[in-house]
Amino acid sequence: MATAARSPSAKRPPLYARAMRRTLRDLPSKRHDIAYEPGLVVPAADGSPLLTDHYFPLAVGDFPTLLVRSAYGRGFPWATLYGVLFAEQGFHVVLQSCRGTGGSGGEFALWQHEAADGRATVEWLRQQPWFTGTLGTVGASFLGYVQWALALDPPPELRAMAVQVGLHDMHGFFHHGGAFALENALAGSVARTRQHRGMRAFLRAALRLQRHMRKITRTLPLGEVCPPALGGRVPFLEEAMAHPDPADAHWRGADVGSAADRLTVPTSLITGRHDLALDQTLQQYDRLRRAGCDTSLLIGPWTHNSALQQGWPEVFAETLAWLRAHLCDDPSGLRKTRVRVHVGGTKTWQDLPDWPGTTTAHRHYLHSDATLTLRPPEGTAPLLSFRYDPADPTPSVGGPLLSNKAGGQDNTALEARDDVLTFTTDPLTEPLPLLGPVGAELHVSTDTGHADLFARLCDVDDRGRSTNVCDGLSRLQPTDRPAGPPTGSTPAAVTVTMSSTAHCFLAGHRIRLQISGGAHPRFARNTGTGEPLATATRLIPAEVVLHHPSALVLPVAEGEFAGQGQGQGQGQGQESGPGAEPESGP
Repeated sequence: MATAARSPSAKRPPLYARAMRRTLRDLPSKRHDIAYEPGLVVPAADGSPLLTDHYFPLAVGDFPTLLVRSAYGRGFPWATLYGVLFAEQGFHVVLQSCRGTGGSGGEFALWQHEAADGRATVEWLRQQPWFTGTLGTVGASFLGYVQWALALDPPPELRAMAVQVGLHDMHGFFHHGGAFALENALAGSVARTRQHRGMRAFLRAALRLQRHMRKITRTLPLGEVCPPALGGRVPFLEEAMAHPDPADAHWRGADVGSAADRLTVPTSLITGRHDLALDQTLQQYDRLRRAGCDTSLLIGPWTHNSALQQGWPEVFAETLAWLRAHLCDDPSGLRKTRVRVHVGGTKTWQDLPDWPGTTTAHRHYLHSDATLTLRPPEGTAPLLSFRYDPADPTPSVGGPLLSNKAGGQDNTALEARDDVLTFTTDPLTEPLPLLGPVGAELHVSTDTGHADLFARLCDVDDRGRSTNVCDGLSRLQPTDRPAGPPTGSTPAAVTVTMSSTAHCFLAGHRIRLQISGGAHPRFARNTGTGEPLATATRLIPAEVVLHHPSALVLPVAEGEFAGQGQGQGQGQGQESGPGAEPESGP
């Protein structure tokens, strides 16, 4: 029997972890009974004690080790999802609380310690009698970020990585297109500061934030109204607000994505079509492919949270197959293609040789009668305009959020607002499958120079329901504004980059593009003054004018595609939509 199993400190996994295990369905049968050693002390790079739980099979033999490093504690749900489930399948699982969290010593920092502490943990592993020298990493969200941090200088024992809905760039989480991702930043801060203290503390903090959200959305300055909602000041959140420029020295070392540029460790990537980490995951995939690294990609019908809830059977199966292939020399569970995506608008999975495959850019032009056609307009006259009033900001509906309002939602009420422009095609006569990044090429003028452009692609079904597919935001600066009044000036060319998608518009459906001045509180409203985010107190409306030629650019897939009725892959999946309250934040 393994040495760890004979340890006097070994015991059955905690009751809550075993109880949660019994509620999970559609998972493979366990191979081994298991035990665990709780509260092991591993020295961090500076000597601080990192509390660590060790789960392992109760069986004779050598088993590979999985390292899971968490800033959200070692309890629910991580003890079950990683400790119990993977140990049952024949792995040693080392589940560790990052520095300054979950009882570990030292002070937590958003990114500064993870690479060094990961290497220190591997050094500790080398001294354990049950460690065979075969190591993998696994984890979701911030548990994925720490994997990229370790991969900056990967130890020789590291043979495989499995990054689930994981980020590599902290600035990119807080800031998008020049705007501050307010709602996700607040939810992520609650998760980061409270979840490692236990689910009771986390749920209380989440409810407190929910009670304060109405005040946060109506009150300035943000720097004063946020702390009461969070139970006190959160230094990393305030620093993120104060440093919007990714080139600022504050963010030095926060982007660990360069690890993918030279990585040779086989890496599995998992994300969802409405995951807030979707675009960063696709960047990771592209960089790994350019480096010649063995990699796979799974894009499901999930949000950031639902990937670990409704999507867990697919996520676990994908991860387990990858780790067995590269740590246990058992490739029998691997799929034949590098990429598998769930196609929005359908209930089908599609296997692809690569991402995004062969596509053709189709430009659908915006017209003054609110139509969207392949026919270019004549001239460069003003198209349509809207007035964005930060005192009554355009609300956010669905999308990549850390809340139960994430995913695809009905946009009908949003599109009825005067500050939201919509452009819609005629009903399609045949399916239109999309794969890859969507964009809006707009020509814009404003009266103040301070404005945001929020662009959203929607699928309008045969009943008239408009559901968001993907979106993006771009912040204009005064330097983007030509001189003169908005309707008489030379417009500025602005490209709003939306997220990538795998979606099929079915025959009879219509394509719709929304254009507005924001999505609040998903993004902090543009006050119209250029004042710093945390201290701004004044609100100035902006008149935004669209000009010809402006266009929606769609990546139309070529060849066979699931949306055209030839679905492949396992299961039917689940369209992303309302899920549970956030379990974690980046």
